[in-house]
Amino acid sequence: MKTVIMAGGRGSRISELFPDIPKPMIPIDGIPVLERELCSLRDQGFNDIILTVSYLHEKIEEHFGDGSKLGIKIKYFIEKTPLGNAGALYFLLDELGDEPFLLLNADAVFDVDFRQMIRFHVENNADVTLFTHPNSHPYDSGLIISDDNKKVLQWLAKEDQRPEYYKNRVNAGLHVINPKVLRENPLMEIVNKSIVEGGGLPYKIDLDRMILKPLANTGRMYCYDSPEYVKDMGTPDRYRAVIKDFQKGIIVGKNLSNPQKAIFLDRDGTINKYVGFLRNAEEFELIDGVSEAIKIINSLDFLCIVITNQPVIARGEVTVDELNSIHNKLETMLGHAGGFLNGIYYCPHHPHKGYAGEVIELKIDCNCRKPKPGLLLEASKDFNINLSQSFMVGDSESDVIAGKNAGCKTVLITEDITLPANYGQDYSVCSLLEFVKNHLCTMQ
Repeated sequence: MKTVIMAGGRGSRISELFPDIPKPMIPIDGIPVLERELCSLRDQGFNDIILTVSYLHEKIEEHFGDGSKLGIKIKYFIEKTPLGNAGALYFLLDELGDEPFLLLNADAVFDVDFRQMIRFHVENNADVTLFTHPNSHPYDSGLIISDDNKKVLQWLAKEDQRPEYYKNRVNAGLHVINPKVLRENPLMEIVNKSIVEGGGLPYKIDLDRMILKPLANTGRMYCYDSPEYVKDMGTPDRYRAVIKDFQKGIIVGKNLSNPQKAIFLDRDGTINKYVGFLRNAEEFELIDGVSEAIKIINSLDFLCIVITNQPVIARGEVTVDELNSIHNKLETMLGHAGGFLNGIYYCPHHPHKGYAGEVIELKIDCNCRKPKPGLLLEASKDFNINLSQSFMVGDSESDVIAGKNAGCKTVLITEDITLPANYGQDYSVCSLLEFVKNHLCTMQ
């Protein structure tokens, strides 16, 4: 599979630190970020690379040459006049052929297992697959909204009106694209005319707004959710944050080919105030300190995943859409505080039948209702989680037992910290924030 990397960025905002080199050549521990990305691609078997370059492209070409020193093949497309972040693709269509290609952005630092992403693309027969993830500022980011099968339904740009509550899912700028998407776009006629006339494009082509966003709700574009490391380093502060993450081993460590660690969180009584059966978003209220705790977890080498029993669905009291609305409020509130979740897993079942309004097919003795470990095992499979290095945090016996059944360390949140109930938990604390600050942070 060919890989196209957009490497023409000027890096205006970070030029105060690196005024004389193009953005892809900014060093991380002495090695250009683009070189680290190329080596990661090579190690996964992606050896056929096209770099689209512009600003100070000579320095990129001088450093990498034809790629043979890295064991790869590199070709260059030089934008003599700005074409936008997708214009070059139209001039590369003959080179790309008919097979899907990776389209990556050298403006971001990433370390991703692209083999899994491509497998997802093929299994879903997608024309476009977007790498999506949560971030710490969804309120000013473009949002991707999908159905339960990950088909993209809406692409909300920063300037678009958005719902009050939303899932924290952001396009990270990494893609798998079938070339026919470019050929079938109305832009193709304009580009062909420009090529025939020997001139440049009449305007810059914006990948997101002009090519990808129109594919929303067509069934042709999917989102691939992943917790792997993808971060823009376009400002001095973001660059310094990336360097810290590199020194901690977080960038490489987040690659899903490596075992992950997770903090599994119960929902009611652990994240939000317990109100009995929570049936609507208006009743949802975060416990003090939870946003801060989750933000700290996000800064460590742990995933943050919710594991919750929701029998209100089997009872017929809450629909899946209504539950999603509650969880969207949770993600929105965390996002405004700079935190995020890597996943929410819920059990909709209940074992006891015979009640008015129940959803009979959900009244079963399942494997996912805590204290059974099914949800933790499912998350472990999805994210390659080492359960023995992970924690289950909750306020009930079923949370502790579920964690122990999965092989996790366990944490009980209890009001009576002087004489806590003994369910075999490893830690007893009065809040999630206490566990994170007084225990988790000291383990790093």
